[in-house]
Amino acid sequence: MTLAGKLFLWSLCFVSPFLSAQSFTLDQALSAPFSSQLTAAPAGGAFAWVTNLQGRRNLWVAVKDADGKTYHSQQLTKYSEDDGIEIGDTAWTPDAVSIVYVRGGDFEFPEKPSPNPDLLSGGVDQEIWRIAVRGGEPQKLTTGHAPVVSPAGDEIAYLLKGQIWTISLKDQNAKPEQILHTRGHASSLLWSPDGRALAFVSDRDDHSFIGLYSPETKALRYLDPGTDHDNYPVWSPDSKSIAFVRVPYNKHEALFGAKRTGLPWSIRVADIGTGKGRELWHAKEGMGSIFQEAQGEGQLHWTSGGSIVFPWEGDGWLHLYSIRTNGGEVKLLTPGEFEVDSVSASPDAKTIVYSSNQNDIDRRHIWKLDTAAGSVIELTRGEGIETSPVISTTQDEIAVLRSDARMPIRPAVVGANGDLHDLAPQAEPSSFPSGSFVVPQQVILSAADGMHIHGQLFLPKSAGDGRRHPAIAFFHVGSRRQMLLGWNPMEYYSNAYGMNQYLASQGYIVLSVNYRSGIGYGEEFREALNYGATGASEFNDVLGAGLYLRGRSDVDAAHIGIWGGSYGGYLTALALARSSDMFAAGVDLHGVHDWNLELGSGLPAYDPAADPEYARTAWLSSPLSSVSTWRSPVLLIQGDDDRNVQFSQTVQLAEALRKQKVAVEELIFPDEIHDFLLHRDWLAAYSAGAEFFARYLK
Repeated sequence: MTLAGKLFLWSLCFVSPFLSAQSFTLDQALSAPFSSQLTAAPAGGAFAWVTNLQGRRNLWVAVKDADGKTYHSQQLTKYSEDDGIEIGDTAWTPDAVSIVYVRGGDFEFPEKPSPNPDLLSGGVDQEIWRIAVRGGEPQKLTTGHAPVVSPAGDEIAYLLKGQIWTISLKDQNAKPEQILHTRGHASSLLWSPDGRALAFVSDRDDHSFIGLYSPETKALRYLDPGTDHDNYPVWSPDSKSIAFVRVPYNKHEALFGAKRTGLPWSIRVADIGTGKGRELWHAKEGMGSIFQEAQGEGQLHWTSGGSIVFPWEGDGWLHLYSIRTNGGEVKLLTPGEFEVDSVSASPDAKTIVYSSNQNDIDRRHIWKLDTAAGSVIELTRGEGIETSPVISTTQDEIAVLRSDARMPIRPAVVGANGDLHDLAPQAEPSSFPSGSFVVPQQVILSAADGMHIHGQLFLPKSAGDGRRHPAIAFFHVGSRRQMLLGWNPMEYYSNAYGMNQYLASQGYIVLSVNYRSGIGYGEEFREALNYGATGASEFNDVLGAGLYLRGRSDVDAAHIGIWGGSYGGYLTALALARSSDMFAAGVDLHGVHDWNLELGSGLPAYDPAADPEYARTAWLSSPLSSVSTWRSPVLLIQGDDDRNVQFSQTVQLAEALRKQKVAVEELIFPDEIHDFLLHRDWLAAYSAGAEFFARYLK
């Protein structure tokens, strides 16, 4: 048994007498399936998605019954182990008879070796599979990722080691073929509507091109090449043009620092026949000059009516705009102080559905946009969270991922009156303790410098007993994320929400903080001045959260803890280093402790000696620079195959704290990555965290 497994069993044994009196266990709180990657079939009105049920990842499908009104859902694949092997890159065949998907590998860093946290002796390959919607055994096609099915349905193009390959779907004995040998790394494969050409992005580090390959002539060209970053290609409906986003090169672009203005980005259109491009539109200088993408399959949507719909922060909020492809004035489609989130279009892009926090800034709901008329209709509202909408082929059904304060994210269809009907209610375990969860309250607190910060407050059911309770502040991963008033639509954050519910069930008052540099509250909040490596201005939010909890009459001010992962781990470590008098204990999951080390990982050309003043600011913004005043005990948790935050961040902090005689505990997962792939590792980490807080805060 691994060290992590032994610690997990030890922690459960240690706390089991304490848990027996509670309404639910941590295992139960994280027992529901997490659903993601919702897609609509190109024919027949079906939907597919991926679930993760306690580490067992599988593909599901919902197809309309014969009555044409109700859906029948079933699990297609039968993977039965918590083995850390992910499923993703799902793609329907045009006839909607089968689905192509990828299993294994690192979907965030596909160029890196496949992670193997389950320590499988044979290792893990990233493989492309196909399975019939009617069921049966999946068929392995080849090794690779990011498959796109041709419009004729006879082949797929896919990526392997940054190069483009194809394989036939008609011939079961077909062999993979590498169709190009190019410089750079290819991505964003996109067949033309007529199936005669394949567009892609060729990343060359400090610039990128839009590539165009013709299978018929075997000719490769690059469209309108320049010195900037060209990305997000979209085909015109007639397959004669490609529009794309051009983002100017910026030698001094900073990681983890405010980027409010820069050389304006633009939309360009290239003619397939000549390869020449023209500028259709460019952002104004100042606010909105830097491109900010929306969530979803693509950033540009070329309508059959001759317009392109795109995201822009022209007024400081991420909205949808449109412009005619023959030029003219840009038109704002979604005005207001809110942000458009996940965007999806019908095949002709006449209809666009999206989620946003309009009129409900700490939740998300669904809206439908008629691109020709420019009219918007609100589809859902209330106290739930709805996101990731997709439109069925017949355009009479919209499916979403939904959650609320008590039930995690799951697929549903939107009814005529905005009511939601779950597509697979049978997937929810009967033992899931939804009725035992508390409903978090929205709070708006003042940071130490006066900025207003949103958060969610979890009050234990004993909060009104007149006693003072221990409290815990939570800081999310990111920083470009937002915790919501319910189960989060992203898996890491969904697990964290479950942990906060569990901590509340243990009698803690829990405050989840949406600190500056996160999303949901506009460009100025996201691009907060002096944040991260340029000054750690988020520490004002950490102090504000601590002062808010101290000021509550139901909080024991001497027993306030703090926890978070990644960027939240950074803020946890910063809080303990600078304010051990306020925070009595902390749990730091894979946090950043030295910004210069992190910047060097994200930007290989980063040289602290080239700009000593910048490097000094980065160091002073790091927890390690204040380790001499760190007194509170800490639990450090990380996997040593972390591809986002170097494992050496935890190694160096542990050494420094031991020299300071600070109580340091560790939970290390060999061969685990940043976003833990094994469900049992999440349980081990959270169980150890809960036990740690019980010893130091109760």
